[in-house]
Amino acid sequence: MISVCLASYNGESFIAEQLNSILEQLSDKDELIISDDGSTDRTISIIKQFNDKRIRLFCHPEKKGVNKNFETALKQARGHVIFLADQDDIWEKEKIRIMERYLTDYDLVVSDCSIIDLNGKITFDSFYALRRSGRGIFKNIRQNTYMGCCMAFQRKILDKAIPLPANVPLHDWWIGLVAEVFGITCFCPEKLVRYRRHGKNKTPFAGQSQFNFIDQVRFRKNLVCALFRVWVGGIYERNTDKKKGSTIL
Repeated sequence: MISVCLASYNGESFIAEQLNSILEQLSDKDELIISDDGSTDRTISIIKQFNDKRIRLFCHPEKKGVNKNFETALKQARGHVIFLADQDDIWEKEKIRIMERYLTDYDLVVSDCSIIDLNGKITFDSFYALRRSGRGIFKNIRQNTYMGCCMAFQRKILDKAIPLPANVPLHDWWIGLVAEVFGITCFCPEKLVRYRRHGKNKTPFAGQSQFNFIDQVRFRKNLVCALFRVWVGGIYERNTDKKKGSTIL
């Protein structure tokens, strides 16, 4: 079973096109989980017009922000594989099939994407080239290249990544680093998303940061500390399991 987790907020302009591009790739057993962060436009009514049993919509009346909005969706995911999705983009037709193939060998996969403008015109051909994307825990602590809308991962990564630490800046940054520590990651070369930038996006673009230098240092410290806590917790769980499985003669 595949779970696609999408966070929405005032996305009436593009969400129908994105939902169509996702739903046409899902089987009847899969699910599209949408967490809405208190939209005040027609987003909710557009979603409901699809009348698709695969869509599971969760609405919270008070705005929680991007991380908590995605966390709501992730906590509802029932699939063995989880895809992340933004409301503004367009999935290429073979996205799920191609990424599932990679996920037979890897725990988390990121695809490349083209970047489009308000009207769907390509402005950058490759996000990888723009961001110098690639694996590596220290590389990605220094500069995040784990692009959420291009990511899919195994259930075991989700189980390690949630609940999201309260003091980390971006959900995809955190999930990517968790996969670096607890799994095997892959940056596949295929461009499987048309990533739309239009001036109202809720996430920063390709290295641009809304935070000052001190905040950026603090965020990285928070990430490292949170990873260390999860890693230590994993060691404790393994040792506890071993003790439970041992027999005293």
